[in-house]
Amino acid sequence: VVHGGAGAWQQERIGVGVEGVREAAKVGFEVLKRNGSALDAVEAAVMQMEDNEVFNAGLGSVLTIDKRIEMEASIMDGKNINAGAVGLLRDIKNPIHLARLIMENTDHVFIVGYGAEKLADLFGLERRNPLTKSRVQAWREEKEKLPKTDRLSKLHKLIASYPRIFESETVGAVALDKSSNVAAATSTGGFTLKFPGRIGDSPLIGAGTYADNECGACSATGIGEVAIKLVLAKTTCESMRNGNPAQKAVEKSIRLANLKMNGLSMGLIAVDMSGRIGAAHNSPNLCWAYMTPD
Repeated sequence: VVHGGAGAWQQERIGVGVEGVREAAKVGFEVLKRNGSALDAVEAAVMQMEDNEVFNAGLGSVLTIDKRIEMEASIMDGKNINAGAVGLLRDIKNPIHLARLIMENTDHVFIVGYGAEKLADLFGLERRNPLTKSRVQAWREEKEKLPKTDRLSKLHKLIASYPRIFESETVGAVALDKSSNVAAATSTGGFTLKFPGRIGDSPLIGAGTYADNECGACSATGIGEVAIKLVLAKTTCESMRNGNPAQKAVEKSIRLANLKMNGLSMGLIAVDMSGRIGAAHNSPNLCWAYMTPD
């Protein structure tokens, strides 16, 4: 199961977004058909979306208020609950790949900024300028609309006044392989005009990404602060651990977000250990796709 982000998708972008997640689901499923692991599958699917500028991850990442790009990502293996995460990346072509390298080659889980990019150089990872004309145009338009007096406003007020700022097109994937292993991966550029140095839920294990063979896997999208405060990916997995199928688990978590966070925009995808899938959102749109042996 893959997602290309929860939020208010502009009408002219819906078609290319749906086609993008459809292709990512195919790419991930082809890995499984070739006897690849769930971990390989989610990485491949997310990399596919990081290379598609319609999504806010990798190529096409949005800009901070001071016109910088700060990408973040995480990946988790349900077989042994190993995880890797990165943040504050400027020009790494595929942040999700660096997250996996951190998981497999260091004693750490989460590395950001200078240290993460030094590791990228060590591993010979490809660099790429992720800036696109459409993101620059969106930055200009939204910055002009944002009064200086509102720059420190609380999230609810900002979203009500400037909904386009929070078009949170995070990408993510979850998978279950034939060996009954699950994995999850999430990647994003954050949201337009975010404060420099802000870290969202996408690289935070338990908030935006979680996988455990004892329950299932989940990837979140939407307003990161919601997922962080509610530890939403882990909460969803715990619901599956308690016997709820994936669909019921994601629906329960979205209801929790509505109750605790006044319905701030969120979306979730999940897979449980029986191969049942789940997808739910309280945002206007959730761009997502799935593929099964059937």
